[in-house]
Amino acid sequence: MLQLFAHPFSSYCQKVLIALYENDTPFTYRMLSPDEPSAMEELRAIWPIAKFPMLLDRDKPLMEASVIIEHLDRHHPGPVRFLPADPDLALDVRFWDRFFDNYIATPQQKFVEDALRPERERDPLGVERARALLDLAYAHLDRRMRGREWVAGDDFSLADCSAGPQLFYADWTHALGDRFPAVSAYRERLNRRPAFARCIEEARPYRTYFPLGAPDRD
Repeated sequence: MLQLFAHPFSSYCQKVLIALYENDTPFTYRMLSPDEPSAMEELRAIWPIAKFPMLLDRDKPLMEASVIIEHLDRHHPGPVRFLPADPDLALDVRFWDRFFDNYIATPQQKFVEDALRPERERDPLGVERARALLDLAYAHLDRRMRGREWVAGDDFSLADCSAGPQLFYADWTHALGDRFPAVSAYRERLNRRPAFARCIEEARPYRTYFPLGAPDRD
């Protein structure tokens, strides 16, 4: 049995949950919360950096969401395949996966981290740079998504697993508004995808954790 060490409000945990839910892959959910301290203790014992999610497949630990999804695709395949067989198409999927993690999630997280700092330690210049990077990323993605359903190839993939939660929280942080209609439409498609819609609902009770204030939508 697979064990996933995760929290439902984490975007990177949602990324892996999407892949598991897409194929109805059976797993045990090891919730990382103060109510279940043994899960965090076990995570730290295996992975001292204690970043999550972590997948335990029998005795083999897998860290990093993209690696976990590739492992699932290879060793626990289902009807939805997350990487195409063609190696060049697979490179395109991997690029867009990294795009969402590096150029959407990373600047979005700068806003969140800054909000958690004491007022005197905040970094307004860093936040403005993060805002500018998000705008560049939104514009590039908007051009990419014109006339497309999914971001890489014709099928839902690893890249879309990344896109769903990263765009979900990024729009809360630095709203798309009506400036990037192709990105907004893509985000809505992702939100309606049953696997990600399930993640959204599972995370709903934790919205008060969002330090910028969760908007009254989605």
